[in-house]
Amino acid sequence: MDFTDVSLVALRVFREVAERSTLTSAAAALGYTQSAVSRQIASLERAAGAPLLERRRDGVRLTAAGHIVLRRAVTVLDQIDATARELAGQPAEAGTVRLGWFASAGSVLLPRAIAALRRSHPAITVSTREGSTPALVRALRAGTLDLALLASMPPFRPFDTESPPLTVRTLSERSLRLAVPATHPLAAGDSVDIADLRGQRWIAGSSSGDEKLMGVWPGLDERPVIAHTARDWLAKLHLVAAGCGLTTVPASLAPAAPPGVRILSVHGGPEERRRLVLARLPRPLPEPAARLADALRTAAAELHTPA
Repeated sequence: MDFTDVSLVALRVFREVAERSTLTSAAAALGYTQSAVSRQIASLERAAGAPLLERRRDGVRLTAAGHIVLRRAVTVLDQIDATARELAGQPAEAGTVRLGWFASAGSVLLPRAIAALRRSHPAITVSTREGSTPALVRALRAGTLDLALLASMPPFRPFDTESPPLTVRTLSERSLRLAVPATHPLAAGDSVDIADLRGQRWIAGSSSGDEKLMGVWPGLDERPVIAHTARDWLAKLHLVAAGCGLTTVPASLAPAAPPGVRILSVHGGPEERRRLVLARLPRPLPEPAARLADALRTAAAELHTPA
């Protein structure tokens, strides 16, 4: 194997493919043709002397050799980017931090943490992107994200099986809640029994691809009636306010509930706990990313109240 002629372009293309899991989506993100992406991957595979991708009907998956090359590619590209920042004369605390977040984290926690960081360290720029948990984990592995806010539910397994394991820190752990219209009969108290949820109409997200059905109370012992589908949590809450149905919400979203929505606890059945975690690759964080991690931990602590 000979990597002496491998280009930075090829490494960046490979990283994009590893994150997006298809050549087509990587090409679209980079503004390349799919054939150009294929040529860059082929050049890397010739240099490695082994296949780096397993071609599948639903996309591509890294081989064992691919994982090794990805880890090294991420290190090289990070060093090149750090060199560019140093040559540009940026101070130690300047720079851009790339943060990924799952849907409900963007309504309350994320803007609060970014606003606090802007006040304390205005030289730091935060670039964010929303995504599903599997997509964000792939982006962390590919080195296109520095940090990711992820949601975890029992039995709280690792987010992937790759080595080394991601470094994760729990920012909060709270009970799942139920959002009901203020005019709904269930809104009379502060909690409901799970048996009262039978026969209700639900507002939920889709369950296609790597997304799970979100919005229906877990463990409901009947086939749920899905009245409306929406991925965005605030859209779900506004549909609840309009009397269109019920939905589940993380406790952290309670402050974002619009008028006309009651947030209730549910009794009966297993307790539904949800963790908000901050994940990253297991290596020292650059100063800007460490500052953002501190801001996220502080914001999560300020929002936390006993469940």
